Amino acid sequence: MRVGMVCYPTFGGSGVVATELGKALAAQGHEVHFITYDQPVRLGSFRPNVYYHEVRISNYPLFDYPPYELVLASKMVEVARQQKLDLLHVHYAIPHASSAYTAKRILESGGHHLPVITTLHGTDITLLGKDPSFEPVISFAINQSDAVTAVSSSLRNDTYKLFGINTDIEVIPNFICPTHFINLEGVHNRADFASENESLICHISNFRPVKRVQDVIETFALLSKRRPARLMMVGDGPDRPAAERLARELGVGERVTFLGKLKNPLEALAIADLFLLPSESESFGLAALEAMACGVPVVATEAGGLPEVIRHGVSGMLASVGDIEKMADHAEFLLDPEHLGRFREQARSRASAFHIDKVLPAYLKAYEGILTPQVTD
Repeated sequence: MRVGMVCYPTFGGSGVVATELGKALAAQGHEVHFITYDQPVRLGSFRPNVYYHEVRISNYPLFDYPPYELVLASKMVEVARQQKLDLLHVHYAIPHASSAYTAKRILESGGHHLPVITTLHGTDITLLGKDPSFEPVISFAINQSDAVTAVSSSLRNDTYKLFGINTDIEVIPNFICPTHFINLEGVHNRADFASENESLICHISNFRPVKRVQDVIETFALLSKRRPARLMMVGDGPDRPAAERLARELGVGERVTFLGKLKNPLEALAIADLFLLPSESESFGLAALEAMACGVPVVATEAGGLPEVIRHGVSGMLASVGDIEKMADHAEFLLDPEHLGRFREQARSRASAFHIDKVLPAYLKAYEGILTPQVTD
């Protein structure tokens, strides 16, 4: 099978999942062609059956904004024709699904049928869905896809609620690749970040308002009054300056380390005792899943798909959005030596349910469903 994989090439969850899915397909002998404006960060070096096609945008004085959607559609057509693609798998509704529709119609005019499967990841629905100017395009692009998947039941329900969708949406969750969690121990010395008697807390995000990074700081400030602790803040974004300022104002600035973006955030998780994720909205919570795979229990909010990933009282604890006191209570409970070891093992066990070997067959079945010739009257 020859698959065109269209995604954002960044550290975001959709790009990570699309890249790892493509690599897993390639390992099974399928040919995968990534189509995007930069090489995906998780793609790595040369590997068999994996190809990258760059979408190049030329700047013309006529355009105030580069027409990425049109250039992307043209590149899809080019790759589909030259590589004889069997299907396109696009991650994110716009501009990827809408570009795929354009490409599909162009190809059909030349007698080339190219099925499209669209995977919804979150902000393409929960953020853009709140902007009515995008609704007609998103609804149309989703409805015109040959198959649609969402990474959680919560996201599927949000899609039906916010858009005029008349097609079935299958839930296929995000996943982990166990090989990524091998040999993480010893990469970094935990003693460089916390002493033996201190708990080490971690938060990873893009530091945008929806992640509520100031809640992380406030929760940590409450927790640090109850037990010795340090906090690692991994990532960057518009709310970082406010979080740094709040840490100083609350008197915990010297115990909080802002590490910025890391090429491999798993290295930070590997030395952590607890992961904090107080998001206002999470369609899935890939960072929480990766934390659990590292044996790190999670304190998170009951937002979106997080309760589908984190089992309260088993692999972590959940609280209402903005409930700083409850999150601090949960953190204190989990970090108690009498509980931490048990929750670490339970977190790993829960994460194993999202092993890529358990999720990949669902995508292959979805592919087969749209590749099967349709019977017409």
